[in-house]
Amino acid sequence: MSDELDKLRAALTSAPPAPDPGARAETLRLAMENFERHQETAEAARPKSGSAEPAGILTGVRAMLSRLTTRGALAATASIAVVGVGVMIWPALRDPDVLRRTTAEPAATEAPKAAAAAAPAAAPAPEPTEETAGTTVLSDPTRTTGAIAATSERDEIAGMAEPSMVSAPPAAPLALGKEAADSAPYRSTPAPQVLVASEAPAASMAAGADAADTLLTAPPRDDTEVFANAAANPVKIAAEEPVSTFSIDTDTASWSILRSSLMAGVMPPKDAVRIEEMVNYFPYDYAAPAVGEAPFRASVSLFATPWNKDTELLRIGLQGALPAVAERPPLNLVFLIDTSGSMEDANKLPLLKQSFRLMLGQLRPEDRVAIVTYAGSAGLELEPTPAADQTTILAALDRLGAGGSTAGAEGLEQAYAVAEKMGTEGHVSRILLATDGDFNVGIDDPEKLMDFIAKKRASGIYLSVLGFGRGNLDDATMQALAQNGNGTAAYIDTLGEARKVLVDQLSGALFPIADDVKIQLEFNPAAVAEYRLIGYETRALAREDFNNDRVDAGEIGAGHQVTALYEITPVGSPAHLSDPLRYAAAPEAHETPGELGFLKLRYKAPGATTSTLVETPISARPGEADTDARFAAAIAGMGQLLGEPKYLGSWGWDDAIALASGARGEDPFGYRIEAVNLMRLAQSLSR
Repeated sequence: MSDELDKLRAALTSAPPAPDPGARAETLRLAMENFERHQETAEAARPKSGSAEPAGILTGVRAMLSRLTTRGALAATASIAVVGVGVMIWPALRDPDVLRRTTAEPAATEAPKAAAAAAPAAAPAPEPTEETAGTTVLSDPTRTTGAIAATSERDEIAGMAEPSMVSAPPAAPLALGKEAADSAPYRSTPAPQVLVASEAPAASMAAGADAADTLLTAPPRDDTEVFANAAANPVKIAAEEPVSTFSIDTDTASWSILRSSLMAGVMPPKDAVRIEEMVNYFPYDYAAPAVGEAPFRASVSLFATPWNKDTELLRIGLQGALPAVAERPPLNLVFLIDTSGSMEDANKLPLLKQSFRLMLGQLRPEDRVAIVTYAGSAGLELEPTPAADQTTILAALDRLGAGGSTAGAEGLEQAYAVAEKMGTEGHVSRILLATDGDFNVGIDDPEKLMDFIAKKRASGIYLSVLGFGRGNLDDATMQALAQNGNGTAAYIDTLGEARKVLVDQLSGALFPIADDVKIQLEFNPAAVAEYRLIGYETRALAREDFNNDRVDAGEIGAGHQVTALYEITPVGSPAHLSDPLRYAAAPEAHETPGELGFLKLRYKAPGATTSTLVETPISARPGEADTDARFAAAIAGMGQLLGEPKYLGSWGWDDAIALASGARGEDPFGYRIEAVNLMRLAQSLSR
């Protein structure tokens, strides 16, 4: 045995033998003879009848193929096969994402293959359970472009997340909850995988699910998002600046954007935090106006501040009147739909189509709908059509596809032209713009867009904006359009949010009851040392703008609610942040020292040019905070924790969660428990 090992060791260490040309040539000759012999084709036997093989095209083809045995013919057929394979894979190779993943991550693609080869056979798919049987995947059968890329991107995100953060295997379609599926007006067979987020995070959270157990698609890495915001309102000294003036805001886009980020496992951008939109997302039990009163009613309350025992929160709530559906005026609705290339993602144009399907079922037969689209140029996709003709309207929606640049200004011009032609005395005309806000052809500057819309506002046509998608969301442009178009802005991230905005709150979204609503509050320096308005930074007005009917402000829709919060430092409180001035005179006591301040509101009836004034004094006597007040304070605290927390002291996420959890009250749609779980998720992500 030792001799054999010695021989092996010597062979391994010795130099290889010199090549033998003769042996090499003989080996090649034998190999070629063997190859040629095995490539020969034997002549087919003649038919038993002795007759010749029947002639014909197929016979000739078979004969030709049987004689293709030379090396040249084999090379030709191999070349044809290679060309065919190249034609088949060329579209995929044109996708830069595919090339990037292929070249940069070869090991990542080989690892799953090796694991799959070593693993036992996959278990059969589980039978539908009671929980899964009630879910339906909504997809757009017309959309195939980009589906592979969307799936691959989601798979990458799911692969980076912890297993506990993924609620389903990456390759499986995301299912809608049973409640959303039941509310959808149609069911379609699953198309190639496209992402449609769960019906609403609130639905799963209301059932007790943790927010961390549901993962939605994260915003793409190539983030070009722009948000409309300003620095947080500072603390003001009542003796120096006793008057605070701002426009009301019924938008809710900020809350949906924050939810989208948190559910994707990332903290939202601070610029996306607009506290007034977060607070106004939730319904409150405010008293409605009586018949014959103003179109809305103000409710005022004063209570202790949760994060500072030495200050107080002043809550101003407005409740708009909600007329019966039969009393609503006929509606002329123009869908202005962005069909540019940036809208191809599954959470943009496909979700947009599904959202509009939900809304169509809420329109009345006398309402009319037109569709204008814009990409590289604008076009009229659907002439004004009665809402009762849903077949024609849905067919027009189904034909829409994404591609091209974004000529938003041209689309707006055509939408206004169509709305003006549809205009009829006593009807409400509204343009509903659905976009990601990515205008890159024509007017794309928010200031210029404001001027353009301001010129069109006088026609009495309202403009509201629905935002879709993340990554290139231009929130600043959307806000400029909505604020200057006498409309509202909302962000649609799930089909459940579409139902909330376009079904549950349809009257408020489409039918105005008061235009140019302004709030002005004069504080009594004898009772108030300092104050700050929480939120409404982008809605601030100059003091003199309150009485100027030419200055635009926000609208209140039918049934809409508006909530505003001030943090008040009473005179003599140790929470006073500013030192008294050495040379300033002490503030004189007001003749009614029991007043904290004086509230004034202005509004115009829809179509009117002259405003109406409403006034009411505010008592300086604080009371107990009701459930709605405590929940609104919790949401305001959440917004400050996400944005600028410098006035909160040591108050943190645990306090916000406890306050919101104890103020859930009646929560029929699960919105408040959703907020609690989002707070828990933000707390985890902020560590």
